Amino acid sequence: MTSRPSALLDDLDTALLALAPIRRRILAALTEPASAAGLSEQLGLPRQNIGHHLRALEAAGLIQLAEERRKRGFTERLFVAAQNYVFDPALMQAPPDPDAVDAQDRHAADHLISTASTIVRDVARMRQDAAAEGSRLLTLTVETDVTFAAPADFDAFTEEVSAAVVALARKYAAPSGRRYRLTAAAWPATPKPPAARN
Repeated sequence: MTSRPSALLDDLDTALLALAPIRRRILAALTEPASAAGLSEQLGLPRQNIGHHLRALEAAGLIQLAEERRKRGFTERLFVAAQNYVFDPALMQAPPDPDAVDAQDRHAADHLISTASTIVRDVARMRQDAAAEGSRLLTLTVETDVTFAAPADFDAFTEEVSAAVVALARKYAAPSGRRYRLTAAAWPATPKPPAARN
């Protein structure tokens, strides 16, 4: 089966190309390898029109060649889309001011959003590079819900988590090796929708 890694859209022109309605339909249809002829039949659009969009998507790196096969005297090219597309949040943001970020209050929502945007961009880019090399990107995700009875409990929890992270960082600090970025974040959980009744 053809590998379908995630694709990071960190260029505005590429993002706009991917968002065009007909190209979104083509990308959605390319979960399995398909040719211009197959997509034409599936989407009910002229083959020449599909071919034009496939060339644009291939040039932008939004689809990849999955297979070439001879068919009635010509070579048929089959393409496949990425498993998912990740938009770089920085596309819609001004370049960050390093001094301003460093001065942010750790409780500021803007700081959390900026940090989350960086995680999305960096991890998606490294995931692409790892897939191109045929290697695995080693990451860690820990998630849980915590309920606080009072605001003071949140403050106390924040101090304990910060102290624990600092202690672990010091314990595993090495003079050389692969550096990892650890981010601990907390925000109000959204209510879960009620279970559907039959």
